Amino acid sequence: MSQPGGRAASAPLMGREIEPTIFELSSPGRSAYQLRTTGVEALDLTSVVPGEYVREEPVRLPEVSERDLVGHVTRLSHRQFSVDLGFYPLGSCTMKYNPKIADWVTGLEGLNSVHPGVPSELCQGWLELMVDLEERLCAVTGMAAATLQPAAGAAGELTGLLLMRAYHESRHDQRRRVLIPDSAHGTNPASVTLGGYEVTTIPSGPDGLVDVAALKAALGDDVAGIMLTNPNTAGLFEENIVEIAEAVHGVGGLLYYDGANLNAILGVVRPGDMGFDIVHMNLHKTFATPHGGGGPGAGPVAVAEHLAPFLPGPQPAREGDHFVWRSPEHSIGRVHGWHGNALVLARALAYIEVHGGDGLRRVAERAVLNARYLQARLADTLPAAYEGPCMHECVLTAKGLKDETGVRGLDVAKALLEHGFHAPTVYFPLIVEEALMFEPTETESRETIDALVDALRSIAEQSVRDPDGVRAAPRSTPVRRLDEARAARQLVATEDAAHR
Repeated sequence: MSQPGGRAASAPLMGREIEPTIFELSSPGRSAYQLRTTGVEALDLTSVVPGEYVREEPVRLPEVSERDLVGHVTRLSHRQFSVDLGFYPLGSCTMKYNPKIADWVTGLEGLNSVHPGVPSELCQGWLELMVDLEERLCAVTGMAAATLQPAAGAAGELTGLLLMRAYHESRHDQRRRVLIPDSAHGTNPASVTLGGYEVTTIPSGPDGLVDVAALKAALGDDVAGIMLTNPNTAGLFEENIVEIAEAVHGVGGLLYYDGANLNAILGVVRPGDMGFDIVHMNLHKTFATPHGGGGPGAGPVAVAEHLAPFLPGPQPAREGDHFVWRSPEHSIGRVHGWHGNALVLARALAYIEVHGGDGLRRVAERAVLNARYLQARLADTLPAAYEGPCMHECVLTAKGLKDETGVRGLDVAKALLEHGFHAPTVYFPLIVEEALMFEPTETESRETIDALVDALRSIAEQSVRDPDGVRAAPRSTPVRRLDEARAARQLVATEDAAHR
């Protein structure tokens, strides 16, 4: 049967390709719930709200039954892709499956029902948890102390640069430049600018690594430091890191480690041993929290001994047999309203405790093995952008495919959606033409990676015999191929925004 003023009732929608909007399901006077009586006398709105704040017309809201509301939301949820549903090889993002024990931990009432403003004597368990996590993160990175306050990776970057600035200013040393490789994450130059410094870009060599000669030529007594990811965003380990560290330290600069790729070196090598002074970590990538979708993150920053006095405060600390809040002597102050996204911190500690030191090393080893296996299997289809073994992610190029068939890397990524896989990162790093960046992570099986390889080979073969078909993909997803430039500017998609 039909609803007055709306679309068909919920049952016939089961087989429909296009899900109606909630407003299309709306029918005047219908509601999802109703109370028989409250026993409270109805009041005129203007008697409790000043007249100038009362709308002339009611807010337009959907009016639907509870049954139709639940059916609508459930059907939409079934159209979503997630790390729990399938392979999510989004390079640089570490979109790995997250163990459910972390969900259980954050569901404990003793953790999730504590107000962040409670006195320290009433939240000793929370303070002990954060002190334990700081100690483990310092052990993983080779640093002396850390702050857990930054709420995301980019917040960690800015915090690290503010620490860099505070250190130099304490020495009455005015510096103005920070070096960044041309393959860096996009947040790096933005953070440098927010931190009050100027960016000096360092080119990559033909091997995809930092051009050490160019770096040394850019050094001077006005260089505050360098921001570096290792492995870098091409998925390669910076083999000259010791030489780079000595060169930067030689002019009085500091080394900042972007921890986005920490997943590749857990338990194998530590940034502190490479010569880094500042390390930020993306706990929401490396240690258990589902990444992406705008959810909560955590970007703790760990530092070497000479930078510990400048860390944000207050910090949880041991004092005898109990825990207190302390602020470092020359603290830069708070970088978060409270103590960071605390439940993300709890998830991270649970992940670390479950794996142990040997388990974290196996995480890195298997992440690297999976990426190298994927790169080797695709060598004759989508070759690697650079020679040599990759680390935890591999950057491939569709340039040859584009030159031969006209099918671009973006087309390959879109077509992959029709095979049940999430698309990889495309056109990043910017120094690789037609880049496709895959990060299989340690959580995917060989069978899953083999299935991805088969799908990519199938797309490459189709590109030769039917390039237009590949360029039209995806056609089997809830939202079909859009005009990307137009979709970025017209956020409300319309029927004519899609390619037909």
